[in-house]
Amino acid sequence: MRKWAWGLLAAFAALIHPARAGATPDVDWPYYNNGADAARFSPLKQIESANLGDLREACEVALGDEGSFQAGPVVVGGTMFVTTPHTTVAIDATDCTVRWRHRYIPEEDEQFPVDRGVAYLDGRVFRGTGDGRLLAIDAATGKELWRVHPADPDKIQYYAAAPIAWEGMVFIGPAASDGGIRGNMAAFDAGTGKEIWRFDTVPMGNEPGAETWRDPDTAKHGGGGTWSSYTLDKATGELFVPVGNPAPDFSPDARLGDNLYTDSLVVLDARTGALKWYYQLDPNDGFDYDLGAAPVLFTDRDGNRRVALGGKDGNVYILDRETHKLLSKTAVTTVSNADKKPTAEGVRVCPGVQGGVEWNGPAYDPQTNALYVGSVDWCAVLKSALSPFQPGTAYLGGTVVPSLTEPKTGWVVALDAANGKPIWRYHAPTPVIAAVTPTAGGLVFTGDAQGNFLAFDAKTGKLLKRRNMDGSLAGGVVTYTVKGQQYLAVTAGNISRTGFYAAKATPRVIIMTTGLPSSYKIVKTDAASPGEESLMRPGPGQGKMLFAQFCSVCHGRQGAGGAGGPSILGEAERKNVKELVVWLKNPLPPMPKLYPEPLSAGDLKALADYVEALPAAAPAK
Repeated sequence: MRKWAWGLLAAFAALIHPARAGATPDVDWPYYNNGADAARFSPLKQIESANLGDLREACEVALGDEGSFQAGPVVVGGTMFVTTPHTTVAIDATDCTVRWRHRYIPEEDEQFPVDRGVAYLDGRVFRGTGDGRLLAIDAATGKELWRVHPADPDKIQYYAAAPIAWEGMVFIGPAASDGGIRGNMAAFDAGTGKEIWRFDTVPMGNEPGAETWRDPDTAKHGGGGTWSSYTLDKATGELFVPVGNPAPDFSPDARLGDNLYTDSLVVLDARTGALKWYYQLDPNDGFDYDLGAAPVLFTDRDGNRRVALGGKDGNVYILDRETHKLLSKTAVTTVSNADKKPTAEGVRVCPGVQGGVEWNGPAYDPQTNALYVGSVDWCAVLKSALSPFQPGTAYLGGTVVPSLTEPKTGWVVALDAANGKPIWRYHAPTPVIAAVTPTAGGLVFTGDAQGNFLAFDAKTGKLLKRRNMDGSLAGGVVTYTVKGQQYLAVTAGNISRTGFYAAKATPRVIIMTTGLPSSYKIVKTDAASPGEESLMRPGPGQGKMLFAQFCSVCHGRQGAGGAGGPSILGEAERKNVKELVVWLKNPLPPMPKLYPEPLSAGDLKALADYVEALPAAAPAK
């Protein structure tokens, strides 16, 4: 970064905002969802409707490691920490200067390379990996301090969630339900990585809730993974855990019963892991309706303690934290046939497996007493077709038939936190999966899968600003102050799941602020080292690594189908290698166009060779 330029900027800012210089302590963004309560509300108000037109990009940093980019940044003491599936990067939160970059080389085959962020505690950051490792990294230097291996990637267990840390403990649980895991939530010693306690999210034997799996054998592979982030009440020591879907996903009659604690909010004693209470959204779910997003804790204007949940079933739930009773349930996208079950012929259901509220949930604004949430409006036909459980393979119990003709849209919805009634709605042209952030400046910030950064009036829902960031927004939108100046940062460049609408694939962080001189030019930096060896290096395993990085999130780890993508097993019977390469160069939506960037012609050939070698049926293991 040009130091003289930032010196000029600082002097300019002090002139136009003299009260800011050293007047108040800086405001961080210390958790994935800002506070441990996951409300995401920021008390900052320098950026407001009056100067929103002056909001401009100060800098951007390219992180490298193309593919899935669903992370939310954390900002502590002027340093921003952000992750890709394989890297953890610390940057200056004002000018994008890279302070350090830690690169993780997988030790085993990854399941789904995706990571949503870090937890920060006492000078350390903590994150998971796609091959089931949990890492501690020195926040000042980027040095890896310890590495443990609590999850088994051979059983399709991996860490996608952003952990949460408190009182010397790090809390995280493995994904993915769709592999037929038996999920859990665990606490680890922040100093050593040693496991302190573990709670099984699918109970067996004498554990409470085991009776909800009528055939106890079905619980062994019952799902119940976690994959977003978590919420903590520091005053009560309660840990709020969102638990995902049961397995097999689309064959509910194969696992009769309510299937606790899948699709549930589970509240644990954070110090011991003991169950305190729970609420299940969708008993015996047959549509992959996870509770993926972190619950939101808030106290409303009347002093009532509430918790809000946003589910993939397309609803926002408000619960009373004292009685644990449901107060309201409001659809925030198209909902239909939710009372049905998948059949062999297929059932069209809304939302589909990529619909509803994904990994970023509601936010609460105490000034408006409103909840704000983004959602996906995307239906699908789900078919039930049970097959025996095979370790290491997807355990879906059916297939997804995504529509190639229906629009895939999204919503931003404001709800009255007192009763759950809609206040306003904004219909976005593409899915809204980025985090939603309300501020004391009377604004609500988020973004869509087409790459549009969006700013709304919090009270009326009027769209005040839309700016294309040249990359799909699927992660955090955060705000903070450094030396009294308010900044806003967004993550862009996702290629996965619903992020197929913006062409640029390189994960980037863009930092914006107001008060920049008219002559100022955005500063662009690159976190990756020049000539850095790619994880997808040429060789026999290149196609497999490319498939894991760019294709597995939709088509499944072994090509048998995944979160909205069809099975591609037996592709050799439909296309030869040359024909497949031609298809990959110009695919039909919603499949993303990855050529000529980030994939080269050589990459496409290696990828096509790998896909052509896949068997005609799901491989046994």
